[in-house]
Amino acid sequence: MSLAWKGSMALLILAVAAIAWANTAEVEHVLSKDERRAMVLLNKAVRHIEQQGADAVTDFNANPNFIDKELYVYALRVDGRFLASGGSSTVLAGDTVLDTVDVFGKPFFREMIQTAVEAGKGVIEYHWTNPTDSRGEAKRTFFVREGDIIVAVGYYPSRSTDYEARHFLDEAVKAMVNNEPEAIEQFNQPQGPFVKDDLYVFVLDMQQGQFIAHGATPSLVGQSHVDVLSPDGKPVITEMLDQARKNGKGELVYQWQNPTTGNVETKHTYYRVLDNKLVGVGFYNKGNE
Repeated sequence: MSLAWKGSMALLILAVAAIAWANTAEVEHVLSKDERRAMVLLNKAVRHIEQQGADAVTDFNANPNFIDKELYVYALRVDGRFLASGGSSTVLAGDTVLDTVDVFGKPFFREMIQTAVEAGKGVIEYHWTNPTDSRGEAKRTFFVREGDIIVAVGYYPSRSTDYEARHFLDEAVKAMVNNEPEAIEQFNQPQGPFVKDDLYVFVLDMQQGQFIAHGATPSLVGQSHVDVLSPDGKPVITEMLDQARKNGKGELVYQWQNPTTGNVETKHTYYRVLDNKLVGVGFYNKGNE
């Protein structure tokens, strides 16, 4: 692997991770399993072009070596000519895709090319038909320029369900009952057992009104509820604490940044009070549903 490629991937990962949060805090991007798989496959594809040359793009066409379940590699030239694909976009091979748009009219190939020419690599989000359910869904694609060729791998961010969030909360409460200090330590590990794609646990000390755990944003630990607002400026943590003091458990819907997509989305959080601590887990809806 070349030093240039190592540096390129390091900068790409940093770019993905650097998502700004309201009130000057930073959301620490959670690398999902699918995101890691996409990066590994892209790494493999770029190395293949480095070692075999530009003509090797044809190896991306339905080659099992460049397909990982639903993930596949595709390639295009900086002039907009689509070259190869291991997925459904193979029908575009040979076409000029500068004016191809997603389901909302976004000329994402043109934007990808512009970024690749200017920066050498990047990440782009667009809405593409997901072959698993035939709907236009948000797809995030990593890409790297190698000479005149742009190599890309995209994935559809995983979304947890209402049931999964409630089950995750059950598991978090059990962990707190069994060994609270160990559970808190695990909750604060972004790559630990209590962070799964867009699911994570957060805990507030209700007496102090401060975060003592947050799986997606450990930097929130120690911060007071009065200092943390939602992206639309609402004191949702304060509201949650007020409700919890009255009811002991409940749920709240609010705007929050999804750590796997980087987008502000509607979050539905379930919480319980355990030994004067609020334990919460939520799931995200697409857009602002």
